[in-house]
Amino acid sequence: MADIKTFYLPDLGEGLPDATVVEWHVKEGDTIKLDAPLVSMETAKAVVDVPSPYSGTVKKLHGATGDIIETGAALADFEIDPNARQRAEAESTGHHHGPKKGVGSQAPDDASKVIASDDGGEIESGNGGDREDEGTVVGAMISGNAVHTEQVSSAGGVKAVPAVRAAAKKLKVDLTRVQPTGAGGVITMTDVKNAAANGSAALGAAPSRPASAQHLAPTLPEPGPAPRRTAVSQAGKAVRTAPPGKDAMGQPEQLKGVRRNMARVMAEAHANVVPTTIVDDADLHAWIGKQDITARLIRAIVVACKAVPALNAWFDGKNLSRTLHPHVDIGIAVDTEDGLFVPALRNADVLDGAGIRAAIKRLRSSVEDRSIPASELSGYTISLSNFGMFAGRYATPVVVPPTVAIVGAGKLSHDVVAVMGGIEVHRRMPLSLTFDHRAATGGEAARFLKAMIDDLGLPQ
Repeated sequence: MADIKTFYLPDLGEGLPDATVVEWHVKEGDTIKLDAPLVSMETAKAVVDVPSPYSGTVKKLHGATGDIIETGAALADFEIDPNARQRAEAESTGHHHGPKKGVGSQAPDDASKVIASDDGGEIESGNGGDREDEGTVVGAMISGNAVHTEQVSSAGGVKAVPAVRAAAKKLKVDLTRVQPTGAGGVITMTDVKNAAANGSAALGAAPSRPASAQHLAPTLPEPGPAPRRTAVSQAGKAVRTAPPGKDAMGQPEQLKGVRRNMARVMAEAHANVVPTTIVDDADLHAWIGKQDITARLIRAIVVACKAVPALNAWFDGKNLSRTLHPHVDIGIAVDTEDGLFVPALRNADVLDGAGIRAAIKRLRSSVEDRSIPASELSGYTISLSNFGMFAGRYATPVVVPPTVAIVGAGKLSHDVVAVMGGIEVHRRMPLSLTFDHRAATGGEAARFLKAMIDDLGLPQ
């Protein structure tokens, strides 16, 4: 009798209860060798390549592209090849495991580019223009680590990982006109490069394809409602997922990847943190010459962390213990269409303005092309959400454990302020400090905010 083995979706190192099938590298009936690519699974922010745990014949694949599979649920059945090498029971599975949690989340077009709270601009004293630095939405999210950080997203009916979208943008390739060759209709990097080489999908060109590519174009059916897929959970319950292709407006959409995990993390933070927010304004009237806003913000946070270490800390709510950090690693929230990345600006306390700017540019670039390593997405000691580029003066940013505090920087404004003998108009920056009141007192938070304001008020 044939030896049939069922492979169950392993914990991909995310600490998450499920993952989404992005691409099967085999089909039922194929033979596969031990550790050969079996399937790509989308987790909170990345596509994890899962290798085969057996050598043999693939008898059944549990789930189609787009299906959500619970961790521990059946993923594939194999008929074992008795003559091929198999993994010993105690041998490592070869699956890629990262730390349980890391911090973080299509290369958007110019209208929806990756915006980073670290993308600071310069302002000049007396400049009446709008704020030039770029901010993020309020908050931070945690997602897991994986082998490589490529998340397949579907936008405009096109399925491609962010690195492919970034390449298409650089090569001026219209992804909606590229013929996909990847499984499940995913556009690959090779597809983009070929389209760029033959000019078949140039941005702004006429919609017709060249003769060499016309025979590759499939005949498309008339538009109609896209069928929804159903995945089967470990408990045997159907899990509804979003229809493939373009999201249907007005229809329920199953959250996946970054947004799915962000929903979990925000709920967990809300349940486990006792947040309190205090707000005030930093007066920038004394600034001399051009100033890098974000660099000044980070410097002010560092100064405040040194003055009040209680907010540059991690707090363990279960054991009621805290860890005060001698160094300052700042989580910089970076906003993308799919959710938030929070890369860590390491050792901000030893960087000068030029070093801060260089580190920020490197982090932002690696987020944009999804090359940022997992080590850069965890372990920060305090967070910064610089949302003021868009709108808003004050906010209540979310503190994500184990950190104790997050600073929110709002939209700069010109305010009328009272001075000795009259009034003046000063450029001011609204600041919001949300902290876990279990780990820090109101007095400590107020002194922290005052230290920031005092440093931001210096001429340079």
